[in-house]
Amino acid sequence: MPAEHPTILATSGGLKEGRHTFWELSPLSTYAVDLAGVSGRAPRVCFLASALGDNEAVLARLHDAARVAGWQSSHVQLFPMPNVPDVRAHLLEQDVVWVMGGSVAGLLAMWQLHGVDEAMRAAWEAGVVLTGVSAGSICWHVGGTTDSFGPDLRPVTNGLALLPYSNGVHYDAEEQRRPLFESLIADGTLPSGYATDNGVGLVYRGTELVEAVSEIDGKGAFFVERAADGTATETRLDVRAL
Repeated sequence: MPAEHPTILATSGGLKEGRHTFWELSPLSTYAVDLAGVSGRAPRVCFLASALGDNEAVLARLHDAARVAGWQSSHVQLFPMPNVPDVRAHLLEQDVVWVMGGSVAGLLAMWQLHGVDEAMRAAWEAGVVLTGVSAGSICWHVGGTTDSFGPDLRPVTNGLALLPYSNGVHYDAEEQRRPLFESLIADGTLPSGYATDNGVGLVYRGTELVEAVSEIDGKGAFFVERAADGTATETRLDVRAL
């Protein structure tokens, strides 16, 4: 059963240390399944670790986490070749598509090369819930800040733009994130957008932000917009605890 509206949960979280496995899915990830409206069966969740070069250990750990959560999991990998005959058809069969962090620049390049960008739009429009962490958050937006090119953060501006905003991740955890995000919005490199502290997610229905949610108490979400004088203004948003 697809979500009633195109839905994205863009996060700076979703995983936690596991008790019997390397990772477990944390409340932000389970909330993505809730948004998909699955009941009476195991949710179908597809993982993509394109931003980490389809690292097999990462994919195995994500499948282990899904098993613990009681999910029916699959994955799409692009190295050395796509592992499914039709990426679009595979994504359309899912309840949730979950995208791992890493190099958002690399992710976007590989997705465009293999048509995954168009497949993601089709899945989103069909009501498959799109979610992910870090690079798996920025990718749905116009762009954001990234360490894809090295330890000094740089802008990325060629996101899928399903959402017409920029996106800042790890806002409270990496000292370069906040000032660079604000300066890129102030100078027009990025459009106005939304940022999340670690443990926080943004829920969009269609292209409208409907709520910010958190799996960690006290964490924040913010709207940063370009002011008429060419500066950036930051507004803290209400955040609902999961």
